[in-house]
This record gives sequence, C-alpha cells and structure tokens, in this order.
Amino acid sequence: MNTVVIVSANAEWRVVKELYPNLEIKNSPYGEYADLKLDSRHLILFHGGWGKISAAATAQYVIDHFKPDLLVNLGTCGGFAGRIETGTVILVERTLVYDIIEQMGDGAEAIEHYASSLDLSWLPANLPDSTLRGLLVSADRDIVVEDIPMLIEKFDAVAADWESGAIAWVAKKNGTRLLILRAVSDLVGGDGGEAYGNLELFHERTKTVMRDLFQRLPSWLNSIKK
Repeated sequence: MNTVVIVSANAEWRVVKELYPNLEIKNSPYGEYADLKLDSRHLILFHGGWGKISAAATAQYVIDHFKPDLLVNLGTCGGFAGRIETGTVILVERTLVYDIIEQMGDGAEAIEHYASSLDLSWLPANLPDSTLRGLLVSADRDIVVEDIPMLIEKFDAVAADWESGAIAWVAKKNGTRLLILRAVSDLVGGDGGEAYGNLELFHERTKTVMRDLFQRLPSWLNSIKK
C-alpha cells in the first residue's frame, strides 16, 4: 500500500526529523519530503506546511505526484478546556472550516460547502488504540477565546487546528482515503491558552505528541482492511 504521511506545522516537522535523523531529505516546490521504512512498511513523509493554503496545495501535490492509496495526516491540535484532555488522540471523522464570514448570503451554507465527512469504513470496528472519534474544526488562526462558546454551541466542537479541514476537502475531491490523527497539545479556555505566550511549552508538547503518534502509526496501518 502506497502511503504518504503529511506533517503540517513547522514545529511538527522538526520533531519528525529529530525522530528519524537519518532521513534523506528531498525538496519539492512546497516543502521537504523523505522516504521512511517504518517496521516493514515504506512510507513517504511530506512537510505540508501550516495553514489552509499550504495544506490544500500540498495535499493536491502529494496526490498528483505520489498517487497514494492512503493519505495520513499526523499532528497537534488545541483543545477546549473542560471538554477534552491534553494528550487525547482524535480520529477525525468530520472536518469543517469555521473562519468563513459570508455577509451576502448564507454563512452556514458556505461553511457546509467546505465541510467534509471522512469515509472510514476501511478501518476495523475495533480500533488499535484508544482514540476519540469526532469532529475537528479548522481556521487560519489559533483558537480565540471568544469563539469557543460559538464553536461548542453550533458544532459541539472539542478541539481545533489549522489544516485538517483543507486536507480533508482535497482528499475527498480526489477520492483518496484519508486518516487524520491529531493529538491535543494544549488547552484553551476562559483564561486564555496555556501555550499562548509560551512557545517553549508548545514545542515540548509537540515533541510528545509526534513521538506518540508515530509510535501508534504501525498498529493503525496494520489494522487497515485492504
């Protein structure tokens, strides 16, 4: 099975290169990539870049150039304090992009246009490890405290990131199987974000998240229905 793993944020990609220091790094118009043998599997690791623009462009580039049977996105996300715990891994079943402001028509219709439900029927009923199945919302910004009540009320959201919505939309348009596993690196609540103004904390949490996700990845790949 031809598998490409997209890693979005710069901090996440740095950790990948620390985890696998012998990678032979190659360059594309959009970012670095490398081959990795993980257990008995051959994977392509691709630095997708942060934000929706990079995420959409690199997802399409990867699909066009590598023609993956499976596209995987591993990374961090921010959680809403009181609704999820740090370290929780989310198996993303649905994505939506919430920072769309439509003032000439129906804003809900615009948001729904870029929402994606992931077909995960190729995964086993019994997942290989403990994860939370659910929605991940995306925007080109960190979580704004004032947005949290709206995101909970409208979408019952528990966490957010920058890229998943764009990657899921492109994968669905191409009919490409997609697995998104995002782990909560930090929490945001009424008092602000625990990593806001504390980049070092985010970097440390990112190391923990990415190590954990790559340790989990072989069992996920081995469980997939061919």
